Amino acid sequence: QVQVVESGGGLVQAGGSLRLSCAASGSFSSIGYMGWHRQAPGKQREWVAHILSGGSTGYADSVKGRFTISRNNAKNTVYLQMNSLKPEDTAVYFCMMVVTTNSARNYWGQGIQVSVSS
Repeated sequence: QVQVVESGGGLVQAGGSLRLSCAASGSFSSIGYMGWHRQAPGKQREWVAHILSGGSTGYADSVKGRFTISRNNAKNTVYLQMNSLKPEDTAVYFCMMVVTTNSARNYWGQGIQVSVSS
C-alpha cells in the first residue's frame, strides 16, 4: 500500500510565499511522475506543475515564473515553492504521483488548503 501526504499549506497575504511538500510512503520500485493540481472555489481541478524522474518539468501558464517544482528522490518527496502569490492562487492543492510496484498506478494526496488574502 502506498500513501501520499501533503504539508505546508496555510494563509498568506498577496505577494507572499509558501512551500508545499508531498511525501510518498510504502513499498514501490519508483515514482516516474510527481505533480501538483489545484481546485479553486467554483472551478474544475486543474494541473499546476509536474516533474518527471529524469528531472524535466512543466508548468501551467498561470503559475510559470512564480512557482518552482522540485523533487528529492531519496526522500520520495516533491516540493512546490510558490512565490508572488495572488488571491487567484487560493485553492485546495493536491499532490499526485505515478508509482510503480507491479505496474504504474496513480496516487493522490488528501489535498491541502492554500489561501491568499488581498
